[in-house]
Amino acid sequence: MKLMQGKTNVTNMIDPATLPPNIQAILRKPSPASQYLGLEFLECDPQKGHVKVAYQASDQLCNLWGGIHGGMVAAIMDDVLALTFGLTIAWGQITPTLELKTTFLQAARPGRLLAEGVILRRGKSISFAEAELRSADGELLAKASATASIVTLKPKDGSKAKD
Repeated sequence: MKLMQGKTNVTNMIDPATLPPNIQAILRKPSPASQYLGLEFLECDPQKGHVKVAYQASDQLCNLWGGIHGGMVAAIMDDVLALTFGLTIAWGQITPTLELKTTFLQAARPGRLLAEGVILRRGKSISFAEAELRSADGELLAKASATASIVTLKPKDGSKAKD
């Protein structure tokens, strides 16, 4: 079954109502960057802190030699890691990236790419995660690790946000 939420595809018979609220919000209104990268949400396990997504990487992400530009690969990794961090936070919280390290193992090419992210450790104010990017045939293209700050947004009226 395929289900459309905004312009981000959700597959594998996922009931969006069962997902964490931050993930629901991302699927309802994906960021322009996620749309540009071609994000397709596949599955997640909030208890394990694991997310799996696909990207339909277009030629617009390529360098002059036909490979996906390294900055675009890093953007894909940041995108999947943002979803991963989103599994562990409460509504009204965000996780800005403090550090992102991407290791490029092989040139990524346009087409379907698969990415998985997992939480390594979540503290009170900092979270750590890692991700892998693979070609459609399973070839490892890149790995990334990230550190994110856990920030509770303040409501516009100045009162304290509810957790």
